Amino acid sequence: MHRPAREPEDLARFFVERANAGDLDGLVALYEPDAVVARGDGSLATGHDDIRRFYAAMLARRSSFTPGVQGPALRNGDVALTSSVLSNGTTTAEVARRQPDGSWLWALDHPTLARPPR
Repeated sequence: MHRPAREPEDLARFFVERANAGDLDGLVALYEPDAVVARGDGSLATGHDDIRRFYAAMLARRSSFTPGVQGPALRNGDVALTSSVLSNGTTTAEVARRQPDGSWLWALDHPTLARPPR
C-alpha cells in the first residue's frame, strides 16, 4: 500500500521516491484514473493504462531522478496548481485535486512545461 498525499506538495516528492525505486504501480497511483500526462513529444497519456505504459518506458531507461525546487501550491478549494524547477532547468506544472478521503492526486501533469534554451 502506498502512502497517500496529504498535501498537494507531497505528490512531487512521492514521484521522485517511487521513480527511483522503480515502483511503476506507485507512480500510477499518484494520478486520478482519468488523468492526463503530457508526453515530451506533444502527445498525451490519458488514463491509468496509458500512463502506466508511458512510465514503464521511462523506468526501462533506468533514469535517476533528483527532487526539483518546488514552489508553494496555488490552491482554490479542492484544486491546486503545483510546479517544480528541476535540476536541468525544466519547469513542471501539475493540477492536483483533493479526493473524497482528503488525499490529493494529480489530474493533469505537464512534466516539461518549459525547458531551458540549449
